[in-house]
Amino acid sequence: NIYIVLELVGGGDLFDKIVDAVRFPEDQARRYFQQLICGVRYVHMQGIAHRDLKPENLLLDNEGNIKISDFGLSNLQTGDLLMTMCGTPNYIAPEVIREKGYNGLIADIWSSGVILYVMLSGHQAFDDSNLKALFNKIERGDYKMSRYFSDGAKDLIAKMLVVDPSHRATLDDIIRHPWFAVGFDPAMLQSELINVTEADV
Repeated sequence: NIYIVLELVGGGDLFDKIVDAVRFPEDQARRYFQQLICGVRYVHMQGIAHRDLKPENLLLDNEGNIKISDFGLSNLQTGDLLMTMCGTPNYIAPEVIREKGYNGLIADIWSSGVILYVMLSGHQAFDDSNLKALFNKIERGDYKMSRYFSDGAKDLIAKMLVVDPSHRATLDDIIRHPWFAVGFDPAMLQSELINVTEADV
């Protein structure tokens, strides 16, 4: 027999929390986003691109802390570009759609930016019932800022949802951003505090 033992995560997933709340207050969204970025940074330091970051894959423990889960589409990011188009359509980066090769670590930053947008607005940054039309919007970076966003949130989202991956904000850029820095404890960057479901990595 093979037994797989996973950590019990009793708080549901972030998607359900967003649906229940409609949208998060900025301080709550920032807290979740800070945890997400710290977790993504840790995963990237291991050379792993998640490639399917979305609220449904962000689980919450009983204290409301995020756990990054579902590494079924993840891959090691070496010096070579990744070629497989994968992920959830609304969160896929433009370079992944083009299928000409992409850096999965940089693509994860786009997906994280979409997650922040969804938490603060309660709806998708890129949405269309027609998949081709949806992908066209993503490739053009065709989205509108929500009226609920503060100027700081708008600035950070704009730096993350950049179509050209070479000009997209890095994780270090995000961590240094004034909006992100509010209430941020640098100790969260310590590996032993990172909320990643290790069994999935």
